[in-house]
Amino acid sequence: MKILMMLVIAYLLGSIPSGVIIGKLFFHTDIRDAGSGNIGTTNTYRVLGPTAGTVVMAMDILKGTLAAAQPALLHLPVNALLIGLASILGHTFSIFIGFKGGKAVATSAGILLAYNWHFFLIASAIMFSLVYITSMVSVASMASLSIVSLIAIFYYQDWILSVIAVILTIFIFYRHKANIARIKAGTESMVHFGIGWHRRQKRA
Repeated sequence: MKILMMLVIAYLLGSIPSGVIIGKLFFHTDIRDAGSGNIGTTNTYRVLGPTAGTVVMAMDILKGTLAAAQPALLHLPVNALLIGLASILGHTFSIFIGFKGGKAVATSAGILLAYNWHFFLIASAIMFSLVYITSMVSVASMASLSIVSLIAIFYYQDWILSVIAVILTIFIFYRHKANIARIKAGTESMVHFGIGWHRRQKRA
């Protein structure tokens, strides 16, 4: 029963649509009707600015962290990653916005923070480095999760972490299928900083 309650709480935490809340509360804008229509950090950053984007990213990370931290807080011998997965489902299929949602990259990072904060710092460094190099959050997200999976498999040798990392990588690639099509076509949106952005500006 306690495990079921943790899963429900994790799902509800994940379902909190941070981008929608920040957009409507402070900018009188429904983020779903602007930009790419995604409720996550990248679209919030693009539509509402860096401050709003940073707040949404922090909220989405916190959702995953709180969800996955439940076993430790309740002193229950349950793997944090397994509980945290419910928050990813919540973020992706939010009960509060018609079972739609974001791509769950930040929420996945939040789960990792609760499970292994050292690995979270490594993963964050990889992610932000790739964002700076490519200027594409989509590319950075897919590439960093792929690298994280390899580190989990060959360095940490944690089979639960490894399996979940691989599953999440496949899931993230699936959620980015439209982005992959735009990347192939050369029309994928870029953040307005980094090496990739400056190269595009020089070519323009």
